[in-house]
Amino acid sequence: MMRYPFEASSEELIEHLDEFVDTIFATLESEFLVLPRGEGFIDYQAFQRAYESLKEASGGFKHLDPEKVLRAVKATPLVLVVLRAILGFTPSEWAHMTSLRTSVRVTQNFARSLDRKVRRSPFSPLKTKRSALEAMIRTACELIAAPPSPVDPDQIHRLDKADTRSGLLSLQHISEMGVPYEMLLYERFLGRPFSGHRDSVSELVGGGLEAAVEDVLNRHGVAYRKTKRAERIPGFDQTPDFIIPDERHPQAVIEAKVAEDDGTARDKVTRVQHLASLSQARLQSGQEGFEVIACIAGRGFGKRREDMKKLLLATKGKVFTLKTLDKLVSCSGLRRFQTL
Repeated sequence: MMRYPFEASSEELIEHLDEFVDTIFATLESEFLVLPRGEGFIDYQAFQRAYESLKEASGGFKHLDPEKVLRAVKATPLVLVVLRAILGFTPSEWAHMTSLRTSVRVTQNFARSLDRKVRRSPFSPLKTKRSALEAMIRTACELIAAPPSPVDPDQIHRLDKADTRSGLLSLQHISEMGVPYEMLLYERFLGRPFSGHRDSVSELVGGGLEAAVEDVLNRHGVAYRKTKRAERIPGFDQTPDFIIPDERHPQAVIEAKVAEDDGTARDKVTRVQHLASLSQARLQSGQEGFEVIACIAGRGFGKRREDMKKLLLATKGKVFTLKTLDKLVSCSGLRRFQTL
């Protein structure tokens, strides 16, 4: 029968550390093939409808007139996302370029908020700051219409891509004749499928694990304080995801982390180590320490054995995965707070 590190004594953990690393690796699951849609997901049919609106407004991409594009955006707000896709920019990058090229200052927050609003209501009337919207559209039209400026041999230009390399001529060619498969594959290689969407739902990806932890705590009647993103908690220079029972008398903290690559996993292991060091420092100063618990998911945590060893040692074996989350309360100090 498989034995888990959270069931071992400190001496057993150190003596059989490699075996316990294998145990954790065996229970890790990855969900990188499936992503949550999120509130702002745009399906292909909606995107195609907006694309056709922009194509019609530009006469088949022969004349990208800012006034006509603005009218298309007002009629079909999702046209803004199509424009951004042609540019290959993030909302923040589009805002920055607009501020550089026009007399209108467009903040990153405005651009991100506008992009979110359009994705959530792609065909609803758009109410927003007219001057900033006009400046963004004018900037996009100018950048797309003209070929990118030359750069040094050791540099690449962001607009040196299949649909903007020769200005509107490239766009016309792509829209009329289609994209050669090898070109599609190359630009997909540069950008990764669904990378932009994954970034936009990153909180939801991690939120599934946090919700599972909450469910376990609630089922056992464990009082806890779930912190908000970027929230500052007195006494913690790094805010954990959960504090038990609360921040005034922390007896345990839980970090619930998802990592699909080893670099991200390493950073999250470091976060847990820092919390363990903070607890030790409190003890050394005569204060009460707290138990550090890690709940993890994702293939990234299964890549580096040394990182997993660090995680096990920092938590004294209290590392749980989705497969072992049912043991979270019974096999940790949380059982002292169980009321159900």
